[in-house]
Amino acid sequence: MQAAKWWRIWPGLQRDMAEAHQAVGFRPSLTSDGAEVELSAPVLQEIYLSGLRSWKRHLSRFWNDFLTGVFPASPLSWLFLFSAIQLAWFLQLDPSLGLMEKIKELLPDWGGQHHGLRGILAAALFASCLWGALIFTLHVALRLLLSYHGWLLEPHGAMSSPTKTWLALVRIFSGRHPMLFSYQRSLPRQPVPSVQDTVRKYLESVRPVLSDQDFDWTAVLAQEFLRLQASLLQWYLRLKSWWASNYVSDWWEEFVYLRSRNPLMVNSNYYMMDFLYVTPTPLQAARAGNAVHALLLYRHRLNRQEIPPTLLMGMRPLCSAQYEKIFNTTRIPGIQKDYIRHLHDSQHVAVFHRGRFFRVGTHSRNSLLSPRALEQQFQRILDDPSPACPHEEHLAALTAAPRGTWAQVRTSLKTQAAEALEAVEGAAFFVSLDAEPAGLTREDPAASLDAYAHALLAGRGHDRWFDKSFTLIVFSNGKLGLSVEHSWADCPISGHMWEFTLATECFQLGYSTDGHCKGHPDPTLPQPQRLQWDLPDQIHSSISLALRGAKILSENVDCHVFPFSLFGKSFIRRCHLSSDSFIQIALQLAHFRDRGQFCLTYESAMTRLFLEGRTETVRSCTREACNFVRAMEDKEKTDPQCLTLFRVAVDKHQALLKAAMSGQGVDRHLFALYVVSRFLHLQSPFLTQVHSEQWQLSTSQIPVQQMHLFDVHNYPDYVSSGGGFGPADDHGYGVSYIFMGDDMITFHISSKKSSTKTDSHRLGQHIEDALLDVASLFQAGQHFKRRFRGSGKDDSRHRSLGIGLMGHKDDAR
Repeated sequence: MQAAKWWRIWPGLQRDMAEAHQAVGFRPSLTSDGAEVELSAPVLQEIYLSGLRSWKRHLSRFWNDFLTGVFPASPLSWLFLFSAIQLAWFLQLDPSLGLMEKIKELLPDWGGQHHGLRGILAAALFASCLWGALIFTLHVALRLLLSYHGWLLEPHGAMSSPTKTWLALVRIFSGRHPMLFSYQRSLPRQPVPSVQDTVRKYLESVRPVLSDQDFDWTAVLAQEFLRLQASLLQWYLRLKSWWASNYVSDWWEEFVYLRSRNPLMVNSNYYMMDFLYVTPTPLQAARAGNAVHALLLYRHRLNRQEIPPTLLMGMRPLCSAQYEKIFNTTRIPGIQKDYIRHLHDSQHVAVFHRGRFFRVGTHSRNSLLSPRALEQQFQRILDDPSPACPHEEHLAALTAAPRGTWAQVRTSLKTQAAEALEAVEGAAFFVSLDAEPAGLTREDPAASLDAYAHALLAGRGHDRWFDKSFTLIVFSNGKLGLSVEHSWADCPISGHMWEFTLATECFQLGYSTDGHCKGHPDPTLPQPQRLQWDLPDQIHSSISLALRGAKILSENVDCHVFPFSLFGKSFIRRCHLSSDSFIQIALQLAHFRDRGQFCLTYESAMTRLFLEGRTETVRSCTREACNFVRAMEDKEKTDPQCLTLFRVAVDKHQALLKAAMSGQGVDRHLFALYVVSRFLHLQSPFLTQVHSEQWQLSTSQIPVQQMHLFDVHNYPDYVSSGGGFGPADDHGYGVSYIFMGDDMITFHISSKKSSTKTDSHRLGQHIEDALLDVASLFQAGQHFKRRFRGSGKDDSRHRSLGIGLMGHKDDAR
């Protein structure tokens, strides 16, 4: 694949969403009420346990390793090698140079009649040793090749001779038909950056947002840290990097997610939307039947490892470890920290409708139920007239409560309603059949999309089981959506599943002319099982309290979604720019116009180039970006001057992004150093200040990873409209965006209504204006700006929506 092509692929694979929210709220030394949490384990013991957990994960995948861990060879290659040795032995040739004779001498003597058997066993042992040595050599060679990141640092659209040579070698050592986990043993470990470089990059990143006095004080703290504590903390991190699979990921999961005591709703979960303009069927049960069947087909492929690993440039594999916990997974609340419970298999889903819980089996005689049979089961639930039991309707609000509170209540619930609780927590995933419609409407497109996003992010506070790995939400008009818990994996993983689901249920499974799933109902299926909750009196008040808190949290979130359709990825590509960098610099301009100042900006980037890598932060508010913004606001600056500064800002952002992806970022290293300092009870004013920063702008690009599943040219409406997450700061914004095809960008903005400093709709207007102002710096961009300004509409919330709706079908509901 040529450089110009692969460069357009990998930026779309790197983003995460709600991770931006959780990371900015990281406080490992504090609980939600401010009480001190004692990290009692000595650091060496914790490093040992990290490595132990890594090795246990490797052993638990033993069967997978036997089937695919020998990649790029296969078990059949051993048989071929053994046959070749036997043939050579038959021809009186000794490829072992006498080793097989020595092996025969070491084998027990079973008598003369078994002389031939000893020869066969000796050949088998020699073949196994030779085969293992060859596989080990291939793994080491591939790991060394995959440790090369020079291709990331090359200019946009260029590929040097060393990179071409590297690509050829990777192709030789990689085999032809990799399965999902084939590359896991060959991925390099994430490197620990130089602490001096990390501190230098950190100081550079905060310079644009600090006054001279504050920056000088921060620089003093940094130098004191380097002189007194850095070398000791760095030594422990290097030790962990040698022993554990990843020096940061397990601590990231524990301290950023599982030790957080805040409610999951809004604070940790994120959402994904359906197609924007079309709904394949208005029948709620039918859409649920096809979607659930498609999700279970994905799980089947996942279990059989038939999902191909993600390859950058068609060659460079990404880590696939996070795929393991998509299904059959629940986050279990604890008093001080949660834990993730993952089951090997589950043959049912838990369903919520009008305050009632149901258990719906997904298999019959060890085969997956057809979409029509699943539709039949969901329709039975929709037709069931029985009312919810007292307090059952609002029970799920407990999963939206502070984690310590939910942990205490769950103890009583597990005693009184163990069977019902197990049916929910042990389900493949959770399904919510909402009683209200959702999605885009022609009557009020802006408000309908905003309400759609809010319903996916928070719902009514009691109609999602936020602990489940994900909740499939099916609205009464057939619209779909996902609410995803974040601790088990990052957005590209659930996004990959969601793309497969939408494409499969719409294009592969399809619907009959009357809107039902194809096929015939099965009248022999038993009725869905209604779950019975024996709720003790003492938790009634807890449910009411949790519901009150969930409603307050939900009502305080301001969601705004708008598709920008004046230009998209194709125009940016014609400008020879990275589409992500283009948007990030435009966001800096929009935020400055909104708030009148610069702020630390969080953009998540993936580190899945490394074994068990998750994410890193790109600090997008750079000095170069600030210079461009000031120039745009200076009437004396000409367009060519602004364009030059814009390209400099884009180049800087690209450099930061590449550094983050190659393990040379700032924030994960500082995070791990801080965790070690807490284990050692070392007080570092510098690290304390770093992790008390306020990120008022959290951003993320939503990945589009499987464009081959969608025909965007013939069916441009059948593209996912992305998703979003809650605001990270009380006075900040959460912004995510997705490139829908070549000519549309959909933005998802969130903020808190309680803040007098933020307004999601106001920022949306600034983003539209900023995109057009940046585009106008290019000659072709003047056309877009004239079209936009000439629309004559005052309400810019409707400008892109109105343009986006032009020419689309009438099935936007």
